[in-house]
Amino acid sequence: MKSKSPLVNRIAIVVGAIVLTAVVSMGVTLAVSKSIEGNATAINLAGSLRMGAFRLLASAADDSQSDGQDISAQIEAYEQRLENAIFSQAIPEASDHPLAQQYDKVLATWNQALRPALEAHAVNGSLPGSLFTATENYVVTVDELVSMLEARTEARIDLLHLIQVISLVFSVLIIIGLFLDLKSRVLRPLRKLVDIAVAVGEKDFTRKANLAGSDELSRLGTAFDQMTSELALSYRELEKEARDKTRELEKSHAALELLHSASRSLFASHDLCSGAIPMLQELEHLLGIGPIRLFLHDKNSSEPVEAITTSTSERPFYCKDHHCDACLVTPEVFDELPSEDNDGRRLLLPIRTPGQLLGTLEVWYPARQGLSETSRRLLETLSDQLATAIFLERQITEEQQLTLAEERTVIARELHDSLAQSLSYLKMQVARLRRLDITGEQETLHSSILEELSTGLNSAYRQLRELLTTFRLKLDTPDLATALKQTVDEFSDRLGHPVKLEYNLPPHTLSPNEEIHTLQIVREGLANAVKHAEATHIVVQVLFESPRVRVRILDDGKGLPGGDQPMQHYGLIIMQDRARTLGGKVSIQNRETRGVEVSLSFVPKSRHLITSQASNS
Repeated sequence: MKSKSPLVNRIAIVVGAIVLTAVVSMGVTLAVSKSIEGNATAINLAGSLRMGAFRLLASAADDSQSDGQDISAQIEAYEQRLENAIFSQAIPEASDHPLAQQYDKVLATWNQALRPALEAHAVNGSLPGSLFTATENYVVTVDELVSMLEARTEARIDLLHLIQVISLVFSVLIIIGLFLDLKSRVLRPLRKLVDIAVAVGEKDFTRKANLAGSDELSRLGTAFDQMTSELALSYRELEKEARDKTRELEKSHAALELLHSASRSLFASHDLCSGAIPMLQELEHLLGIGPIRLFLHDKNSSEPVEAITTSTSERPFYCKDHHCDACLVTPEVFDELPSEDNDGRRLLLPIRTPGQLLGTLEVWYPARQGLSETSRRLLETLSDQLATAIFLERQITEEQQLTLAEERTVIARELHDSLAQSLSYLKMQVARLRRLDITGEQETLHSSILEELSTGLNSAYRQLRELLTTFRLKLDTPDLATALKQTVDEFSDRLGHPVKLEYNLPPHTLSPNEEIHTLQIVREGLANAVKHAEATHIVVQVLFESPRVRVRILDDGKGLPGGDQPMQHYGLIIMQDRARTLGGKVSIQNRETRGVEVSLSFVPKSRHLITSQASNS
């Protein structure tokens, strides 16, 4: 199975080369050593042939006195040594080899020269000179054979040495190449990878391996480079997310601090406009949202009524303070605010308490920016705070209404139990005086005095009844509009003709004290119109002409005598006093066509003045 690892393949190739070199070296060494096997024995044997030739020559010289059989036996023995199988092992079989030719030459010299000379000497017993020559020539050929055997053996040994040296050098080169390859392809890449790992540990993602090749470390280096790039991207994204989260948390912290500080002022002032708008505008700046609008539910309106807005190009109709420009912006800025026309989105949050929906908080924000969960939770917290503030404001309003009603009930009871009884007692005393028979010259004076007393007591008693009616009047309806409708229905029955009501006050425009005084002025005006005007058509207008509230009672009656406001009319005096309490004034005058117009105009006061005024009423 072929390995898919280039690094392992290179190591396998290097190891294979070393093993092949060793195998080749050992094989060649074995072959060379096998080729020179027996050469030493052959050299020794060839050297002994020289000695044997000289011994045969010496024996021949000594045999001049002996028989020829000993010489023949020595020749046979010598010839066996010459044809020994050791020579066939040491000498190549090729006939054209120099060593084989030299051996053949030795055999030929032996067979053609020396042996015949020795045999001839054994036959005739003479020692010819040719024997010495033949022996000398034979020994020279044997010496050449020995020299050739020694040279061949030394050459084979030198070849063996050369092979060992080449194998050693080749192995060393392979090992050096292996180390160089390991250094360039293993150690350096590993060092780079370790440096990258250390740099990554120190949050430095700029180091790159840049390893070329297709081996494991190159692929690992490529993977490291890709990993560091992805880590750098992920780290930048995480840093960005951390910065975004930090900014969002800072915004949330600032918004929570703003909500905490604003809630105290909101609950303390009991005025949504002055208490909520600065907080909402700062919240818009922190969260990058806006505008924010607050709509409250009104029983007299089928649609929610706007109570607060943070940005508008025109002064809202419900604005009570024309010196305040907190919500006013230029038309250019207003057109750039998020809306349906410029890719804005709207979030509607309910303003509710358990079991009661008070209104809706409308929040606009840019569609491209979106609204985070943290901002959404902060806005939900804001809606809860506004719900609590509105609920508390309404509860305070109801408590103030109850307090005013109780105070007036107590005053009415005190008047009834003290002053009314005293006036009744005085009327009875006047009646007793009338029954006395007073005659004489003081009779006329006494009658005049009794008449004045009777008139004064009747007037005081009538005014007291009006006061009792006024003090016993209470606003037990949920709002001024409902109380006015009930009042209009009441006087419509008394008049015999329908009384028309025109009402457009925004919700919670007036304080409980202002509502009571307004209702009482309307009732007094209607009472005068029903009693004295002989009118057939009466219109009651309660209109909000920002920042003023204007109340008018219009009738088509006979009008005021002389066109002037009647003097010393107790009901009108009370109306004037109530108007001064409201910080306004009442005017009564004839209309241009027919009838009378009673007009009241005043600016509603802020909530923080209500408590002191209510307590002083």
